[in-house]
Amino acid sequence: MRLLPDTTPGSRRVSGLGQNIKVPIFKERRFRCKYMKKGSRSGIRIIYAYEEKENKVTFIEIYYKGKKSNHDKARILKYFGEKS
Repeated sequence: MRLLPDTTPGSRRVSGLGQNIKVPIFKERRFRCKYMKKGSRSGIRIIYAYEEKENKVTFIEIYYKGKKSNHDKARILKYFGEKS
């Protein structure tokens, strides 16, 4: 069985979040949007967490690259960072 993050070539693990993240966070970069008529180069980004033990996906954020340069690191840390 293949794990969810390995099923699409545009999915990459988000780096630079620090050591206190409880679950791996991924960014899907190749997302098709029929409305934009650009195929997999639509510029839409999806950020999600994948909890392998529970086989659970939690969507964190969807954004358009043309209006926002990167994911919301504060949101990721708020929900998936370990409390000190």
